Amino acid sequence: MPPLSRVFIHTALIYLLLGITAGGLLLANKGLAFAPALWALLPAHIEFLIMGWLTQLAMGVAFWILPRLGNTPAPRGDERLSWAAYALINLGIVFYILVPFLKTEWLALAARILQSVGLLAFAAGNWPRIYPPKWQA
Repeated sequence: MPPLSRVFIHTALIYLLLGITAGGLLLANKGLAFAPALWALLPAHIEFLIMGWLTQLAMGVAFWILPRLGNTPAPRGDERLSWAAYALINLGIVFYILVPFLKTEWLALAARILQSVGLLAFAAGNWPRIYPPKWQA
């Protein structure tokens, strides 16, 4: 398994743990109502599980399993866009979970833009592995 896939999958599992923890705290608070301020964790809980766990797990497995580019020095192509995608998505997650605590709405927009650019970078970096240019086929 390539190092980038391992990094994506390990990070996804960390986000799964964080998402389950946040969800457990929210569920306990719903039943016992011991800390109403915990409801500020709801966006983080959703973000951890959707962008953190599901998306990064899918991207890690996709990077690993997509067809290779044949007998080339870099069989998975130029990995810089995929590494940039990893950095942008995780930076977007951090920005988004800070929104309820910093009370800055523009940060949510910045987070979504970072994540969108990250997803596009991942797609652009791995698209040649799905549809290679005609002259390479």
